[in-house]
Amino acid sequence: MFKALLLENTEGFSASVKQLDESLLPAGDVHVAVAYSTLNYKDGLAITNKSPVVRLWPMVAGIDGAGVVTQSSHPAWQVGDAVIHNGWGVGETHWGCLAEKAHLKGDWLVKLPASMTARQAMAIGTAGYTAMLCVMALEDHGVTPAMGEILVTGATGGVGSVAIALLGKLGYQVVAATGKLEEEAYLKRLGAASLVDRATLSAAGKPFQKERWAGVVDAVGSHTLANALAQTKYGGVVAACGLAQGMDLPTTVMPFILRGVTLAGIDSVMAPLAKRQRAWDRLARDLDPALLESMVEEIPLEGAVAKAHELMAGRVRGRLVVKTGA
Repeated sequence: MFKALLLENTEGFSASVKQLDESLLPAGDVHVAVAYSTLNYKDGLAITNKSPVVRLWPMVAGIDGAGVVTQSSHPAWQVGDAVIHNGWGVGETHWGCLAEKAHLKGDWLVKLPASMTARQAMAIGTAGYTAMLCVMALEDHGVTPAMGEILVTGATGGVGSVAIALLGKLGYQVVAATGKLEEEAYLKRLGAASLVDRATLSAAGKPFQKERWAGVVDAVGSHTLANALAQTKYGGVVAACGLAQGMDLPTTVMPFILRGVTLAGIDSVMAPLAKRQRAWDRLARDLDPALLESMVEEIPLEGAVAKAHELMAGRVRGRLVVKTGA
């Protein structure tokens, strides 16, 4: 038997922690004892049934997990290996990691960096890993600290918090966009140089606005992303990774054809292994463990359902770590 957060939809939707028989676990060539998981935005959507995330019922939630291999028929992994899992439809079409045990595909796993604990990996989670992919996109497109301000939207969220910590340590001048201006001390401690009220970005704006941003990390979408594009400097880069405001993009081609702005789409779910490992290795090197810990709240598995509702209501700051194992 093992404990898991099970989502069911037989006589109406339900989300609860239950004891399950291990024989119910799906096929997977690597068996993992999950030590920690986390609550990301997509987990929140699934657990609160706010969006049709789950494709197969019943479903164990949790798109992320970190733990130790207990059994493997995959050539890359041996018993005792410490691994990280992110994405790949887990928690949507394959039972996830908000559980004490998971059966996963070896091709989905990344080696836990030697300098990182399982708890730290889940403090980072998909949100922090996505933030690193955004930073890498800015760098790969030639954005340097000398080029000017970097806007980070959804700044107190998981992606935003980690992005600010990473960019600040790398020497960028970060401007944090948030509706929680009372969190100024928190955001500046992470590495933000200044704040802007998200209300200045979240309403419909002109298609072409005064140039300000050398780069943008956007987890919000909709009008916020449209305004960020309209304010990006000539040759600037916008890394788009989320849709907290909406999946629409009410913009024009103007920033692209008159300022040469690049819109870089960031996908964390199906990113190839080489990019994943590069991101995790960079996180181990470039993310200050003390700053990471300052944005973490740890909860037991039994507290995940209630906390998911708080997450979707916008009452969570930073990262949520879920202790799943002994």
